Amino acid sequence: MQCVHWRRVPLDLAREAREKPTVDHVDRAVQCQLSAHDDGGHFGLLNDTGAYGTALWLRWCGTGDAGLVVLPDCPVAAPGPDGEGCCLFADHAKKHTWEDTSEDVPCLG
Repeated sequence: MQCVHWRRVPLDLAREAREKPTVDHVDRAVQCQLSAHDDGGHFGLLNDTGAYGTALWLRWCGTGDAGLVVLPDCPVAAPGPDGEGCCLFADHAKKHTWEDTSEDVPCLG
């Protein structure tokens, strides 16, 4: 089950993200893409950075400050010859996206 926490993207961070050459759109709010969790940081996908294997994420803890982070993509894929890749970042906590879905949900990035 995916984390249920959402965060409005602060205007200054949305502006900063849109200044990146590969980012043309930033949502007003993002949902944490990690598996359900009670502690630690939340990560909402903002955009693919255009650089191979990285993405721009909004990171926040509770109701505190949020920040932009560029993280490498998770390299793990589901077992099998046609294994779906994980849509999260390298070294993320909990489950990979293909382990955590009960229905077909496309990657956002």
